[in-house]
Amino acid sequence: MLIDAHWLSRPSTEVAPDLIGCTLLRRLPDGTCLAGTIVETEAYGPGDPAMHAYQRPTPRNKVIFGPAGTAYIYLIYGCYHCLNVVTDQDGIASAVLIRALQLASVPAWVDPQREPKPHRIAAGPGKLCRTLQIDRSLNATPLQPGQSLWLEHRSPDWQHRFDQQTFSITQTTRIGLTKGVDLPWRWYLNHCPAVSRKG
Repeated sequence: MLIDAHWLSRPSTEVAPDLIGCTLLRRLPDGTCLAGTIVETEAYGPGDPAMHAYQRPTPRNKVIFGPAGTAYIYLIYGCYHCLNVVTDQDGIASAVLIRALQLASVPAWVDPQREPKPHRIAAGPGKLCRTLQIDRSLNATPLQPGQSLWLEHRSPDWQHRFDQQTFSITQTTRIGLTKGVDLPWRWYLNHCPAVSRKG
């Protein structure tokens, strides 16, 4: 069930839709393990003007040029973290942004007064990272069991239901960008309340 670096060593536009229905797992320092189904992704790749690494490698973005199967985490607006999965071959800037999760359970520290809709607590990259306590201290973490983050393939039941067209995936343009806005590099699970935004 484990997603390994070899599987991720493909262009981000191939990996991103294949990650829908897979599971992201987060192990906290106290041993607590949280899991969520990935329901929304965005791809970023070479020559993409919206990519952090569009110009050249820098100390901030060097992880994204590294081998597949590593977490690339950055901060936006000075307060929201975003989790990306590095993809493609070593030396190629390529990653998939995990935009939304459908969590298996609500963490105990989530305040129900502030989050009255539990299915929305990971509906967006910033909310996802806040809920799973993901920040830049986990940047460059190998996505492997025993680490703080790892990925597992779709369950046989999920895949069967997808093959039977019980589930379907929409491909559309990315969100919140000023460059590369016309690229149809966002995918999400239809009729899922945990998706950040439809359409």
